[in-house]
Amino acid sequence: MAMRRSTRRRVVRLALYALFVAVIAVALLTTDWQRVESQFLRWDIAADQFPEIVTIALRNTLLFTLIAFAGGLFLGILLALMKLSSIGPYRWFATGYIELFRGVPALLTIFAIGYMLPIALGIQVPFRPVGSGLLGLILVAGAYMAEVIRAGIQAVPKGQTEASRSLGMSSFRTMMFVVLPQGFRITIPPMTNEFVLLLKDTSLLFIVGTTPFLKELTVFARDEASRTGNSTVLLMAAMLYLVVTIPLTRFAAYLERRLARSR
Repeated sequence: MAMRRSTRRRVVRLALYALFVAVIAVALLTTDWQRVESQFLRWDIAADQFPEIVTIALRNTLLFTLIAFAGGLFLGILLALMKLSSIGPYRWFATGYIELFRGVPALLTIFAIGYMLPIALGIQVPFRPVGSGLLGLILVAGAYMAEVIRAGIQAVPKGQTEASRSLGMSSFRTMMFVVLPQGFRITIPPMTNEFVLLLKDTSLLFIVGTTPFLKELTVFARDEASRTGNSTVLLMAAMLYLVVTIPLTRFAAYLERRLARSR
């Protein structure tokens, strides 16, 4: 007698659970835990990283992320408004900019700002070398945020604009005080995700170099791993990234659920 569909689903689910447990068990049993401990869990090396890994590396990572996010947000708002403008050249410029910086890897953008501009055009970015990397992150973040903000603006019901104009508000005031605030409310979850991506992208600043007191987490961990000949610091850096990113991603998921319920 053939099994019912619900029974088949239950059997398949149990089989997948069993396979998952078996894979984990095999991995645990075949791992050389003594070697793992010697390479990744040297507590004496871990203790030697404090407090610099927090007071310098993590602090700089968060600071660079905040600077890049603020600059990208300002640029994103400007580009979003230009792309929604009725003036053709504004739209063309914004579209070209967004397509360019979303299509080119952030690493190449940072490299171009840090090395190609000074050589080709003689332009020196202030606060080099970190300033060059941050400018590259801002340019890339602005392109991605522009699309998020544009989508948020277009998601605002057109009746809000019509009601504001009927009250005598100008197009500029309507956009600044009615449409943009409501659009930002919609874009909070994806903006939180963009902040998390920027936090991880600060690791790309290694390409332009840095000073001892301006090292972010990845550069700090890489340098310490080279100095000690051990990967414990790399694991510590990964854990610190998770300490920051997991609460942020959970917060973004919470905002998405709350926004979905309020609609």
